[in-house]
Parts: sequence; C-alpha cells; structure tokens
Amino acid sequence: MELRCGGVGSQAARRRMDGDGRDGGGGCKDAGSEDYENLPTSASLSTHMTAGAMAGILEHSVMYPVDSVKTRMQSLNPDPKAQYTSIYGALKKIVRTEGFWRPLRGVNMMMMGAGPAHALYFACYENVKRTLNAVFHHQGNSHLANGIAGSMATLLHDAVMNPAEVVKQRMQMYNSPHRSALSCIRTVWRTEGLGAFYRSYTTQLTMNIPFQSIHFITYEFLQEQVNPHRGYNPQSHIISGGLAGALAAAATTPLDVCKTLLNTQENMALSLANISGRLSGMANAFRMVYQLNGLPGYFKGIQARVVYQVPSTAISWSVYEFFKYFLTKRKLENRTPY
Repeated sequence: MELRCGGVGSQAARRRMDGDGRDGGGGCKDAGSEDYENLPTSASLSTHMTAGAMAGILEHSVMYPVDSVKTRMQSLNPDPKAQYTSIYGALKKIVRTEGFWRPLRGVNMMMMGAGPAHALYFACYENVKRTLNAVFHHQGNSHLANGIAGSMATLLHDAVMNPAEVVKQRMQMYNSPHRSALSCIRTVWRTEGLGAFYRSYTTQLTMNIPFQSIHFITYEFLQEQVNPHRGYNPQSHIISGGLAGALAAAATTPLDVCKTLLNTQENMALSLANISGRLSGMANAFRMVYQLNGLPGYFKGIQARVVYQVPSTAISWSVYEFFKYFLTKRKLENRTPY
C-alpha cells in the first residue's frame, strides 16, 4: 500500500491539524511512512471506532480457543476430566472428548461485545492521548499521557465487555450447562439478577487499568525504538503489540485469576471453601484463591494467558493500524482532486 510523494501524502500534510514538524520538511520517505505519520492527527472519530471494532473482533475470534483453555486452566478445583498440562494438550483433549467446536462455544457473544467495546476503547485512547500530549509535551509523545489515556479507555471498554466476559467464561467452563449465549443470559438473569453481569467489574477494572497502562506505555515506547517515524510498518506493530501484551499479561495474571473466579462462580471451589451463595468482591476472591491454592494459585493459567496475549495484541494493533491508515487514506483520496 505504497503512496506517492506529492500526491495524497502532500495533501494530507497540508491538512495536518497539529502542525507537528517532526520530519523536518524532508523529502519522500519509505512506503508511505510520511503519509501515515501525517494521517492519525486528521483521522476522524468514526475511523478510530471502525478500525477499533475490526481489531477487537479479529483479535478475540482468532485467539478464542486459547482463551477457552486459559479459562479452564484458571479453575481452582477442576474436574479430574478437565485437568491440563499444556495448551496444545488441552485443545486436543477438549476436541477429542467434547467435540470439534467445543473450544469455540461462546465466541459469538465475545464478538458481539468486542466490536463496540474496542470501538469505544481505541476512539477514547486516541483522543485522550492527543489531548494530554498537547498539555504535557506540546509536541511528541508522553508516556504519562499514554498511560492515562489507556486507563480512561478501559473504563468504557469494560463497561461494555464485562457482561460478555461473564457469559463467555461460563460457557467455556468444563461441563457447562449453557448451550447458547442466549440461554446463558436468561439463566443468569433469572437466577442471579442483573448484578451478576457486573459482579467482577471492579476486579476487571483493577486488572485492566494497570494492564492497559503497561500495555500502551510499552507499545508506544517500543514504537519509538523500532518505528521512530511512525510510518505504516506492519512488522513493527506486530512486534511492539506482542511484546507489550506479553508483559502486561504476565504482570496482571493474579487479578485475572480472581476475575475468572468471580465470573464463573466455580461451584466445586465454592463448596470446598465452605461458601454458600455467591462470591462477590475482589478482596474475597483474593482470599479464596489463597485459601485453596496458596501463592501458586494466583498464577494459574499464566502460560495460556501470555500465549494468548502475544498474538492477540499483535493482531489487534496491526489490524487497527491498517484500518486506520486505509480508511483515512480513502477519505483523503475521495476529497482530493487529481
């Protein structure tokens, strides 16, 4: 997707909204890098939301089978038939004993949640980041701005995504009674009420705010190192996104284990801990994990979580950057006379 210097790129440069002169007015750069460097500041809200929605849907659908394994490996008291030692072994066993499509059960609910959640997520991140960078640095990139923007974007993302997470994880569990997302929603609503869909919301925020802060700061830092001109460079987006996801995932695994427990309300674990009714609250979840599994319990499923996040965030960033570039370029072409 190479652009010619002096064509759309020069028009885009004249339309830049922030007057940033990082390239120093030099000549033509490689493979549209100058054009891409100029595009984000003029990208519209609809562009960010469309690119974000596409990134979220592809990210979660492609990696969904690994996410199913992660949910099961985080079980505090798994059924003997659902004990796994590796991701590949788990997928092989699930397919052999429960059917070929079993690792994908609940993917439709995840896709329905991921589209709007990631649309809000990236749109909020881009706009808050641009605003705060102007305040903190006037020009350039502020890691503090990136971290704050990521945290604020998480508030919107999780408000939409949390109910989808509850339904998805209950359908992923071994021997789940739910055969469809709709039946799961009806059952949870009827037996536990609306609050069940947000029982883990504070825990999810407690996990995702540091996760996304680490994620965005690391991604932007790595982009400065491997892609300083911020050109359209898929390889740099994949590498930066993958490494950022791995670091953030490993650091926040204990919180993810607690979130899974609150979402699934694992019956065997609750019985073993002599808890009647429903478990609620992050503090209670932390105590229960330690009571049943000790310190190692906080890192159950860490391998699957990291293996999931590396390609997941790589897919998300590369798809997002591609669609942001492509959609903005199309808009510029449509209003640029040749």
